[in-house]
Amino acid sequence: MDALASLMEGFSHALSLQNLLWVVVGCLLGTAVGVLPGLGSSMAVALLLPVAFALDPTAALIMFSGIYFGGLFGDSTMAILLNTPGQASAIASTFEGHAMARAGRAPQALATAAIGAFIGGMVSSVLVVFLAPWLAGVSASFGPAEFFALALFAFVATSSVVTDSAVKGLLSLALGLAIAVVGIDGVSGAPRFTMGSPLLFDGFSLVTVTVGMLALGEVIYVACIARHAEGESELLRPAGRPWLSGAEFREALPAWLRGTAIGLPFGVIPAGGSEIPTFLAYGAEKRLDARRAEPRFGKGAIRGLAAPEAAGNATTGMSMGALLALGLPISATSAIILSAFTQFGLPSGPLLFEKKPELVWALLASFFIAMIVLLIINMPFAMLWAKLLLIPEPYLYAGITVFSALGIYASGSSIADLLILLVIGVVAFLMRTFDYPLAPLIIGMVLGPLAETNMRDAIQSADGDVSALVSSPIAIVLYVLMAGAIALTAYAKLSGRAGARA
Repeated sequence: MDALASLMEGFSHALSLQNLLWVVVGCLLGTAVGVLPGLGSSMAVALLLPVAFALDPTAALIMFSGIYFGGLFGDSTMAILLNTPGQASAIASTFEGHAMARAGRAPQALATAAIGAFIGGMVSSVLVVFLAPWLAGVSASFGPAEFFALALFAFVATSSVVTDSAVKGLLSLALGLAIAVVGIDGVSGAPRFTMGSPLLFDGFSLVTVTVGMLALGEVIYVACIARHAEGESELLRPAGRPWLSGAEFREALPAWLRGTAIGLPFGVIPAGGSEIPTFLAYGAEKRLDARRAEPRFGKGAIRGLAAPEAAGNATTGMSMGALLALGLPISATSAIILSAFTQFGLPSGPLLFEKKPELVWALLASFFIAMIVLLIINMPFAMLWAKLLLIPEPYLYAGITVFSALGIYASGSSIADLLILLVIGVVAFLMRTFDYPLAPLIIGMVLGPLAETNMRDAIQSADGDVSALVSSPIAIVLYVLMAGAIALTAYAKLSGRAGARA
């Protein structure tokens, strides 16, 4: 009952005119960047980080959450109409969603995706309301050794599953950790890895790195490597009823529920975001369909679209709960939102519930509002969003470049930050070119200082005894889970390679 009372109080804040406006703005921006191939919620949040500091922290975080959820809605629109997923999390939706569109059922496909995302997001939001305070209470018992184990679990688990090569994932993580340690050591006060340059005494700004990695790096990549060939895909224009018949709804409902159930656990597992659960949900429906007398997959099966859409938003909703309760980011976007907490001077994890309860509950209430807003602006207006594809790429990416540079300069008023932005953008371009994932780098930079500080605190409090890092039951459980995640990932990849050879 305490959770419900707190949630009602959160609604009183979230439904204020100002915060309601930022919910709508976040949903609109998230949908817009999701529609445009190559962009995503992580880029939108990174671009808006410098601007958001002029806002109230509650308003800024509400807007970022709307962008996070809205990005998934926009991704599915393009996956269905153009067979071009904006992000990897929408790939599974292209298989049956685009087949439905080509069969003249684009409106029903868009409605299936929107309702599935709504159901997954709503169920996960309800669970977050009741589970997040409990998780925060559990994590309140964490000490330095436990927080170090949690950060290490996030590092290894995320780096091992977001790419086909675990080595590339770990190298990306190592680069993020290397960037994080540049500057003045917070314990000894000595400069580290600054090469004697006063410009690096404050280290690399997290805002500069995220904007350079996700925005400028994408611009350089698009400019140097043309990925979108002319005439590559045909935009299918939906015509007809933008809702589902009773039979279609009954067909999709079990898949929505199964997809939601599959997506929920991945919101608290550092597995790289919603890519894995969407594929798992699609695979589960395909196996069930194969048992039918007349299999429908490959011909526009509505269940093949319903399940991954519900799974993706269920994962996103739960990931916000893990972010609030544990301070644990499971994707690049949630890592950037966590960095916003740091920039605003807000505590992360359980201390957030103790020191800023009004912010937490207003943010949780905004999740429900965002789901309703996204359903309203996506079901009837899908083709209006598709018109964003008419923006010429040179204008679009030139605007992103200018906005990135202005945002970074406005936040620091330093030419050096612009030079660092350019260097980071080039590094991001090289990483994209050679298929190195960006998410582990960002997570390494965000959680690196937390891991280092807690490791040193744990060892110092034990008079230099390193075994203190593995002396508590919670830390041991986290290390066992980490070993299990590595083993499962290695088994899955080895099995995949064996199947491919066969």
